[in-house]
Amino acid sequence: MPLFMDRHRAPSGTMPEDIAAAHMLDLAVEKQYGVRYLTYWFDKDNGGIFCLADAPNAEAAVRVHREAHGMEPEEIIEVVPGAVNDYLGRSADPPGHEPGQPLSDSAFRTIVFTDMAGSTRLTQRLGDEGAMEFLRLHNDVVRSALREHQGNEVKHTGDGIMACFVSVTDALECTIAIQRSLRDHNAARESDQLLVRIGLSAGEPVSDSGDLFGAVVQLARRICDVAEPGSIYASNVVRELCIGKSYRFKDRGESALKGFDAPQRVHELHWLPE
Repeated sequence: MPLFMDRHRAPSGTMPEDIAAAHMLDLAVEKQYGVRYLTYWFDKDNGGIFCLADAPNAEAAVRVHREAHGMEPEEIIEVVPGAVNDYLGRSADPPGHEPGQPLSDSAFRTIVFTDMAGSTRLTQRLGDEGAMEFLRLHNDVVRSALREHQGNEVKHTGDGIMACFVSVTDALECTIAIQRSLRDHNAARESDQLLVRIGLSAGEPVSDSGDLFGAVVQLARRICDVAEPGSIYASNVVRELCIGKSYRFKDRGESALKGFDAPQRVHELHWLPE
C-alpha cells in the first residue's frame, strides 16, 4: 500500500502523553478503513505532529483520525519509504517501544549540501580518472565527518552529497570538520586543490510544496549554489537557531535564489581557526 505522512499542529499545552493516547485511538479503528498507522513524531517545543501510515489512499488515513479523535491533519502527502528513513531515521516505532508510551522526538531536521567547485574544469583538464581521484577524496572526507557528527547521508548528487541532521549543532560541526579536513589535504598539494561549497537550511519535513522536506531541501541546495568555494553558507533559520552559541556568522545579505519568490537572507559560517 502507499505510505502517507500527515502534519498536525497541536494546541498549546499538549503533552507527549496526549499524543500517545490519540495514537492508540487511531490503532483501535484503523482496520475498519484498511489503514495501518506505523508511528508518529511529536515536537513538544513547537507543537508539530507528524503521523506515518500505510493506507489505500489519503482519505482513508484522514478518516481514521476523524473517527478516532477528530484531529484532522492540516496536510497529508504520499511519501517514499526510503525517504522517511533517510530524513527521519525510522519508519516505525523505535525498537522496544511499547504502544501507548509517549514519543517526543522532533521531526525538525537540518539539511546540508556539499558541492565540488570547478568539477567540470577538473574533468576537462585531468580526464575522468584524474577527476575521480578528487571525487573520492570529497566522498571520503564528507562521509567521515558525517559518521563523527551523527549525520545521515541522503544521497550522492554527482558532485556532492546531501545529508541531514537531527541537531543543528552537529550539522555545523560536521561542515566545519569537512572544510578543515579539505584545507589540510590541499596544503599538501601544489596545484589542483579541492574546494567545496556547503549550504545549510533547517525545517520540518512536510512543506507547502507537497513534498517531504521539499522547501527545506530546495533552500539548502540553492544556498549551496551561491556559496563561495571553500565556504559554508547557512539560511537565516540556521543562524537564529545558533543564537547564544559560540558560532560566528557573517551576514551576506539577501540573495535572489532560483525557485524562491522572495530574496532569502544567507549567512557565512566562520570556520577558520583563530
